[in-house]
Amino acid sequence: MPELRWDPVLEEWVVIASKRINRPLLPKNTCPFCPGVLEVPKDYEIVCFENMFPSFEQNPDEPSVEGDELSPVLPAKGICEVILYTPQHDTTLTQQSVSHIRKLVEVWSDRYRELGEYDFIDYVYIFENKGEVIGVTLTHPHGQIYAFSYIPPKIQRGLNSSEKYMKEKGRCLFCDILNKERKDGRRMVAENQSFSAFVPFFAHWSYEIHIYPHRHLGSLLDFTEEEKDDFAKILKVILLKYDNLFGFSLPYMMLMHQIPTDGKDYSYYHFHVEFYPLHRGPNKLKYLAGCESGAGTFINDNAPEDKAQELREVDPKTTLIGRII
Repeated sequence: MPELRWDPVLEEWVVIASKRINRPLLPKNTCPFCPGVLEVPKDYEIVCFENMFPSFEQNPDEPSVEGDELSPVLPAKGICEVILYTPQHDTTLTQQSVSHIRKLVEVWSDRYRELGEYDFIDYVYIFENKGEVIGVTLTHPHGQIYAFSYIPPKIQRGLNSSEKYMKEKGRCLFCDILNKERKDGRRMVAENQSFSAFVPFFAHWSYEIHIYPHRHLGSLLDFTEEEKDDFAKILKVILLKYDNLFGFSLPYMMLMHQIPTDGKDYSYYHFHVEFYPLHRGPNKLKYLAGCESGAGTFINDNAPEDKAQELREVDPKTTLIGRII
């Protein structure tokens, strides 16, 4: 059963979820996410259900080991869900219509709201891992939601920095980043009435893209209907640019950052989405080696301005159907 073990050096929880080692690994004959297989409905557009191999559980057993004052241990209480984007197996989110992505935005919003209402959930984290090089075990188009009983450490760092900035400057950190990027223009990739997408000045990954709403919004629940439409549209543009960049379906991590759901005031925070593609070239991957993994300092081999220009020049109107690597 999953459990939380405290790392006293980095002062963060580590999830021990040994059950996940038995989850399916790229099965060749039957996909458990295809319609009618296991608990998946025979007819659906988008479906969400609890992960069969979760990192957190609503009613976890007691930990298998006993903690102490140095390293406490807790049950890994939380909720893990899977969102199937489409019943079609050999496709990707990129190949879905804007109207279908718009429905997915509605599903994301509903799940954020419902999961956040649990009194033991402090953070709802919506994300997608796409591509075998990212480590996915099932290629059927899907994303995930982890509902944490605590605020994850990287999210907490962003909350801390934005709260500090608001106290010192009286302004939103993310609004200032957005204004800087729009004014400079060199790292802009795409834009519509409600959202801007850019390679940040401080990009860790070569083709990293952040999507910010123009209004100061804390979560999907703050979106107007028009903003939901524009969000679906800019997601489609960025996904097409990624696939057309090298002529194959580009692997990535898509990470949604929203305010926690613990009921506290986070008016200083700003909704945004971050994309982390591992590729730094058509045949080159960025690995998190000694400096990144051990020291926590990223080394980006490319200038964000150059990569942003490259992405701007990619045609987002033509769907290239290629293999996922």
